[in-house]
Amino acid sequence: MEMLATLAPLILMFVLFYFLLIRPQQKRQKAVTNMQNELRKGDKVVTIGGLHGFVDAIDEDKIVIKCGDGSRLTYDRQAIREVTESASGDMLSK
Repeated sequence: MEMLATLAPLILMFVLFYFLLIRPQQKRQKAVTNMQNELRKGDKVVTIGGLHGFVDAIDEDKIVIKCGDGSRLTYDRQAIREVTESASGDMLSK
């Protein structure tokens, strides 16, 4: 019984860490991966570096972004932080 009393705070701390830190991070990562897999040509995106542009072409693991001055830049698909407007014109919430 004494051993259970000494382990209870440790178990409680692990449970709190799981529900407050680990689980929300897993949900965010799953949502980001889902967003990156559903990219389409014409989507307005923002990269992790802050570049705003439109998706011009998509490959297996690369993406070509068309910038404001007409230049095209190639990025890894994982470099996309968010889609600000889908190709159909719907605004996505942040």
